[in-house]
Amino acid sequence: MALDGKIYLSPPDVGPSEDFAVLRALSSGWVAPLGPELDRFEDEVAKFAGASNVVALSSGTAALHLALEVVGVQPGDVVVTSTMTFVATPNAISYVGGVPPFVDCLEDGTPDPDLIQVAIESAHSDGLRVGAIVTVDVYGRMADYKSILAIGQAFKIPVVADSAEAMGASRDGYTAGNVGSAGIFSFNGNKIMTTSGGGMLLTSDPQKADYVRYLATQAREPTVHYEHVELGYNYRMSSVCAALGRAQLSRLPEMIARRRTRRRQYQTYFAEVPGVSLLPGNVDEDNCWLSSILVDESVSGWSPLALQQYLEGQNIETRPLWKPMHLQPLYRDARFVGGDVAERLFHSGLALPSGSSMSDAEMDRVLREISTFLRST
Repeated sequence: MALDGKIYLSPPDVGPSEDFAVLRALSSGWVAPLGPELDRFEDEVAKFAGASNVVALSSGTAALHLALEVVGVQPGDVVVTSTMTFVATPNAISYVGGVPPFVDCLEDGTPDPDLIQVAIESAHSDGLRVGAIVTVDVYGRMADYKSILAIGQAFKIPVVADSAEAMGASRDGYTAGNVGSAGIFSFNGNKIMTTSGGGMLLTSDPQKADYVRYLATQAREPTVHYEHVELGYNYRMSSVCAALGRAQLSRLPEMIARRRTRRRQYQTYFAEVPGVSLLPGNVDEDNCWLSSILVDESVSGWSPLALQQYLEGQNIETRPLWKPMHLQPLYRDARFVGGDVAERLFHSGLALPSGSSMSDAEMDRVLREISTFLRST
């Protein structure tokens, strides 16, 4: 039986305005990581996020790497972060020579503030310096910054907000990315908005922003020739990517609204399915980047893996939740503080198609196929 086109988890949502923006950048002659498109994109993101200083970079990982550099993390420092995250988070810590002890998460997937404090106290008792706390905003849900910033202040430790998944979200009066000593966004192709690849660093400190720009352009000194006294990186965003980002940013509120609509549809549908709930969050605050279900097999009689395999056979993409970093072979020797919350979310969770470009017909098809699966169990 022939299947319709594949429904992806979170594909790029691009159209005529993005086509026009990219052509505008190309015809201007500014295709390198300089020029008016880049300057305007930074200004527009700063206004959107309420940040005073932003720097457009080649990826969210690059932004996180440089954020750790500019807050002063030194080789050998402990950098506390969440186990419930993508590998880019601890990798960036490793880039600067930091050591990432992982803390367990709360039931909504965000890092547990109490365990962050335990990890800091444990490091201090071992005579180790804690260089930073890296929070992780998961699936569009901001962490509990009210508590985490207080911990950072009490211990005089900078907080870096990994808001790669949360642009446009808010919580307790805080805005994603514009939190702590520095914050970052990702504009990867599957994120809430995209520049194809790219990221952004946000900070209230203009000196930090200037230093990030310096490091991101190979740490070139301001001379007429090429002069270098520090190790730098080729991390700046191109003008073409920035133009694409400007078009996406102009549409971001409506794209978030559509993802929130899909979240509400999933909430309504699964409210009638025994043993299934949605990953906790606030649909009016989260950007609803991905909508994920949690399955209690003892009640449902089926596993998230079974549903994933069935939907894959119907050309519908899904994905398990993040495998905890302390279970990853790369970080198996890292310290872990906590219990089994992240492991439970990993084993019971499944992210469902949530893209802003998803049509009503595609949403109907996803729910129809889930219903067919449920009738077969």
